[in-house]
Amino acid sequence: MVLLALAFISPLCTAQEITVAAAADLQFALQDVAARFQKESGTKVKLVYGSSGNFFQQIENGAPIDLFFSANLEYPKRLEAAGLTEPGTFHQYARGKLVIWVPKESRLNLGSGVEVLLDPSIKKIAIANPEHAPYGQAAVAALRSERVYERVKDELVLGENASQAASFATSGAADAGIVPMSLALSPTMKDKGRYVEVPAADYPAIEQACVILAASKNKQAARQFLLLVKTPATAELLRNYGFDVPGAPVE
Repeated sequence: MVLLALAFISPLCTAQEITVAAAADLQFALQDVAARFQKESGTKVKLVYGSSGNFFQQIENGAPIDLFFSANLEYPKRLEAAGLTEPGTFHQYARGKLVIWVPKESRLNLGSGVEVLLDPSIKKIAIANPEHAPYGQAAVAALRSERVYERVKDELVLGENASQAASFATSGAADAGIVPMSLALSPTMKDKGRYVEVPAADYPAIEQACVILAASKNKQAARQFLLLVKTPATAELLRNYGFDVPGAPVE
C-alpha cells in the first residue's frame, strides 16, 4: 500500500531528528509511516520500540523522547495529567487486536479458540509481561475470561514486550503465543504460522493513543509527524496491519 503524498509537510523543518517511542505492536506499521515522513520532510525519525509501561517510566524520568505511542490510553493520560505532554496533542490512533499464533508445522486445531491452549502438546505459551505491557494484560484477561488461566499459568513465558513474546513463538522457544494481530500479519510472522483471533469480548479494549511530550526540543517536526498519523493513508496502513481505527481520519 502506497501512502498518499503529504503536501502539508514542510521541507523547511529545521529539526534534524525526532525520537519516537512506540509500543512493540507498531514495529512494522510505524516503519512505513516514518519512511514516508523522512522522505517528505527531510527529518530523520529514530524509532524505539518497547513496552508502554517501561516507556512511561522513562518519560517520567526525563528520557529525551519527542512522541510517545502507547498501547493503551492510561499512560498518555497520566502523562497529560502530570503536565508532561504538549497540550492538545493527545490522539487516539487505533484499537489493537489479540490473536493466538502457532507455527506452521503445529497440528493444533485453532478452531477451538483459546481452549486450544489446554492441549497437552503445549508446554510453553508466550505473552508480553502483564506488569508493564498492555497486550500482556489483555492476554491474561482473555485467559481468565475463558476460565483457562489457572490451568495454563505455569506454562506462560513472559516477553519484555509484545515483540519479544512474538519472537519466542517464532523461534520455537514457545509452542504458541498470544500476540498482537499486527505482529502476526508482519513480514516476520505471516508466512511462518497460523493464528486465530481472540474474541474481543474476552479482554478490555486495547485502545491506543499517542502524545507529543512537553520536553520535546523538536515540537514543529513532532507536530508534522502527528499530522501524518492522522491522515486517511495512515489509517488504511494501520487497518492493513489488523488495527481498528476509530472515527473518521483527519484530512
